Amino acid sequence: MRILSMALITALGFSVTACGSTTANRSNYSERQPVVTRDNFVMDLNATSGSLASSEQRRLSEWFDALDLGYGDRVAIDDPSYSVNATVKNAVQNLVAQYGLLVNETAPVTQGNITPGSIRVVVSRSTASVPGCPDYSHRSHTDFQGRTSENYGCGTNSTMAAMIADPEDLIRGKSTAGEDQDQASKAIRAYRNKQAGGQ
Repeated sequence: MRILSMALITALGFSVTACGSTTANRSNYSERQPVVTRDNFVMDLNATSGSLASSEQRRLSEWFDALDLGYGDRVAIDDPSYSVNATVKNAVQNLVAQYGLLVNETAPVTQGNITPGSIRVVVSRSTASVPGCPDYSHRSHTDFQGRTSENYGCGTNSTMAAMIADPEDLIRGKSTAGEDQDQASKAIRAYRNKQAGGQ
């Protein structure tokens, strides 16, 4: 009778395992990871006069406002024929600087030809999301093989993807090369000075 009971328990255990998740993930890493996608927005500006007219500058500024240009966005100037002089480019750079950004040296490839005498401003914006989350395709159950569920990590990774200011950091991180160290440490100095003053 004892042997029959053990055999029955073992058979039930196998049946429960067979009805469980089909995933073979036995690590502590979740199957659902953030995915970063990039979109390019373009605007062509007329610079045939050798300068950027105030109307064109206003149009560019309104476009930046409509895009809600800010931290994490990348702005570049595309001029493949090198037909636009430095005065026009400086005008764009000064306008971009008002949004706290710098102009990248290399512009991404975009569709369509640029009219001679025109300049193309490209805004690249990256977004992060976790496809397939949440995943409740399998009910919660006891897994005797120590596997993680399909929904494991969805909450943490989705929250991180939503909170990160610059999604590009999920790909390559930040580099201190070329950074203004004095500016970067300003917040630390302000905190330490406040702490010293409060003692």
